[in-house]
Amino acid sequence: MALGSKAFEGPFSFRSRFEEGQGTNPEELIAAAHAGCFSMALSNILSQAGHVPTSIDTQAGVHLDKTDAGFGITRIDLVARGDVPGIDEAAFQKLAEQAKANCPVSKALAAVEITLDATLV
Repeated sequence: MALGSKAFEGPFSFRSRFEEGQGTNPEELIAAAHAGCFSMALSNILSQAGHVPTSIDTQAGVHLDKTDAGFGITRIDLVARGDVPGIDEAAFQKLAEQAKANCPVSKALAAVEITLDATLV
C-alpha cells in the first residue's frame, strides 16, 4: 500500500488487517487521519476562542467488528489531551465537542459512533 504523496509505503495483507501480520490496514490509516484532523480542528477552534494551545495530542481507535451484515467499522474512539493555558475544563470540553462535530473527517465518518475522551492537562 502506498500513498500518492509517497509519505507512506508499506505492506498490507489479510494478516495485517485481521491477524497479527506485519504491515498496516485501512482502519489504522483512518485512525491516523481522524486523529490528525481532530487535533487540527481543536487547535483552530481553541485559537479562535483566544486560547492558543501549547499542544494537542490525539489518538483514535477504529473498531472493526463482524456484524450480521459482515465486517464493518462500528465505532471510533478519540482520546485527546490538550495543554491549553488560560482555559477551564468546561470550556475545553465544549470546544472539543465542537471540534469533533466540525472536523471534516468526523463529518465524513458520521455514520459511525464517534466517542470523545478529551482531557485538559
